[in-house]
Amino acid sequence: MPTISKTADIQTVITTFEMTPGTCQDLLDALTDAYDNFISRQPGFIAAGLHVNDAQTRIANYSQWKRREDFMAMLRSEEMRERNRQISALCRSFEPVMYEVAATFD
Repeated sequence: MPTISKTADIQTVITTFEMTPGTCQDLLDALTDAYDNFISRQPGFIAAGLHVNDAQTRIANYSQWKRREDFMAMLRSEEMRERNRQISALCRSFEPVMYEVAATFD
């Protein structure tokens, strides 16, 4: 389960995908398969979530990793490079960005 905490010593990656409503489900299926069968099994993976906007034109992905290096190793793997080529064909753009938690609110 994802934990959002300023004191947690983890790496957070938020990726946004932009696509058309016609490719939203295909992209969601590809991302779900990537998490089920590859990403979640990589060293350092903690948790992730996929969020779809009402218009089905954006997907936001929130993932947590023990270390930045764990995320980068997964991203550079041959399998993920191939998956990202397929994912790229289903969307206009996507951009993973690493973040540090600056504040939390309950």
